Amino acid sequence: MTAPTPAPRPHPSTEGRTPYPVGLLLTGRRVVVVGGGQVAQRRLPALIAAGADIHLISPDTTPAVHAMADAGELTWHPRAYADGDLADTWYVLVATDDPAVNTAVSAEAERLRVFCARSDDAAAASAWTPASGHDGGATVAVLTGDPRHSAALRNAIVDGLRDGSLAARQYRERTPGVALVGGGPGDPDLITVRGRRLLADADVVVADRLAPRELLAELAPHVEVIDASKIPYGRYMAQEAINQTLIDHAKAGKFVVRLKGGDPYVFGRGGEELLACVQAGLTVTVVPGISSSISVPAAAGIPVTHRGMTHEFTVISGHVGPDERSLTNWDAVAGMTGTVVLLMAVDKIGAIAARLVEGGRSVDTPVAVVQEGTTAGQRRIDATLGTVGAVVAAEQVRPPAVIVIGEVVGVLAEAFPA
Repeated sequence: MTAPTPAPRPHPSTEGRTPYPVGLLLTGRRVVVVGGGQVAQRRLPALIAAGADIHLISPDTTPAVHAMADAGELTWHPRAYADGDLADTWYVLVATDDPAVNTAVSAEAERLRVFCARSDDAAAASAWTPASGHDGGATVAVLTGDPRHSAALRNAIVDGLRDGSLAARQYRERTPGVALVGGGPGDPDLITVRGRRLLADADVVVADRLAPRELLAELAPHVEVIDASKIPYGRYMAQEAINQTLIDHAKAGKFVVRLKGGDPYVFGRGGEELLACVQAGLTVTVVPGISSSISVPAAAGIPVTHRGMTHEFTVISGHVGPDERSLTNWDAVAGMTGTVVLLMAVDKIGAIAARLVEGGRSVDTPVAVVQEGTTAGQRRIDATLGTVGAVVAAEQVRPPAVIVIGEVVGVLAEAFPA
């Protein structure tokens, strides 16, 4: 049996010291940061989010810190530290690479009884900066004396809160309502952090066929899962029935997550569902998702734009052919020089390709068909506008698949060989 790996030991300078944890409310209070390098760049966003009146003292800064000053998020004093800079200050962060300056700032802070954190010497500081993270309304802060150990514990706790694996989440009060959550293109790791958190809070999940299936396995046993699949030319749950399901469960006091593939508003009928719920008097949260229109091509080595090659890309629903009741201006599409991305177009691609060629697009224009993108079943098939209809039929391509038309199809071929 392998012995467990011991936790990292605190730095010798901090061993034996026990910090007193406290949350500082710094809104409107003067905070001085000495040093404008990488450490300050990492620490400043949290101070800005806390509403502190930040005064940065440093002859130089990183471009990112400079941008914070330009945006009015802090006051930058472009000079070296001088004794007296800490007057009327509530909290000090020292982050220069000059030990003498750091010592001088610490000494003034000690005289003024101002808590001071130092990036170079925790033992010489009167305050330590914890490894912190956020989930919803909770802030997690970890202090161990070893920054790497603190960060590892912080990550484990925050990840557990976000994915619902920490049992404490089961006791958080849920507010009835509906969340329209974009689950991304298929890989469960590509759902947003907020989407995963809301999914862990759900009482009821109404899931699309294209929503990441693995996410459903993570749900607590009490969660009711309702299948709202719409299989092309097969079984489906009518949109009106989906809308009513969301409304009924939310009005029964449940928190309902409508889990959709991709993004709720990219051919996902999310707008219809939101309107139905709002008209029923419900609170609705919309969580954007990573659309398959850009993520699936990227996963297959295709950038939808590339400098010097295309200035636009167009995303079109291909579930209706060009000779049917399509709302697409196919003449305009054929006249474009940029990238065309087709969703739900597997059985219409032959007719669409012919219409684009008829409208002036070259028959030799590269085309890539990516089936089940970002999942273990992903496969890419290459063709041209002249051959794609026959190739899709011969390869027995089935939905879901994203079709990309344009010169960008081959631009990264060297980095993504077939």
